[in-house]
Amino acid sequence: MGIVGGGIQWLVGQDRWQHSVVFARDITPEQLGLRMGGVRGSVASPITDAEACRMVYDLATGDDDVVRVGAHGGWSFDVEYRFGDLAGERLADVSRNGVEAVHLHPSVDHPPATFSYARDGANVCGFGIGEEVWRWGDQPDFLLPELVAAGVLHSDGEYARPEDESYLDQERHTLALIESRFGLFLPRDVVENERLSAFVIA
Repeated sequence: MGIVGGGIQWLVGQDRWQHSVVFARDITPEQLGLRMGGVRGSVASPITDAEACRMVYDLATGDDDVVRVGAHGGWSFDVEYRFGDLAGERLADVSRNGVEAVHLHPSVDHPPATFSYARDGANVCGFGIGEEVWRWGDQPDFLLPELVAAGVLHSDGEYARPEDESYLDQERHTLALIESRFGLFLPRDVVENERLSAFVIA
C-alpha cells in the first residue's frame, strides 16, 4: 500500500484508501465507536480489515456499516467501512464536550479527498485536499496560516503550489501539514494486519 511507516501520508494514492478515518482526542476508542453510532457488543471479538470488508461489501450478506477502532499517540481512531460518508454526518457530535475530531474522507467516487476538523460540538473547518482555496466551516480560515506557511496557499488564499505538480504530490503535501499540525499517526500495520475492536453502526 505504498509508503511504509508512520503518519498519515501513506494513505495517499493507495488503491485501498476506500475508508474514511476519524481521529478523536480525549475519548477512548470505545467511546469513539459509540459516538459514531456503534452498537455496544455488536461485534463480539476484534476483527481484521479483511473481515470488516466482508461484513460490509459481501453482496450476498453485507448490509451493515462497521467501524474498527484503536488508539495511537493520544488520539483514538476509527476506520469506517460503508458505502457513503458516515463521519461527515456525525463529526460535530463526535466532538461534543470539548473533544477534538479530525476526519479524512477519500471521496473515491467524487474526488477530491476531504479534510474536516470539529471541536466541542462545532464544525470548525474543512476543505478538499488539493482544493484548499475553497474552505468551509464556522472558521474556514482556521488553518490558513498553516496552509500559507507550508506553501500550499498564498496569503491571499490563492494557490501557491506549482501548476505542473501531480495531484498525488499535492495530496501528500497537504496531508503532511495536517499530520504535523495535529500530531496524527495512523499505524498502518495495525490497521491492515491486526485485529481491532469493532462496532456495527445503528
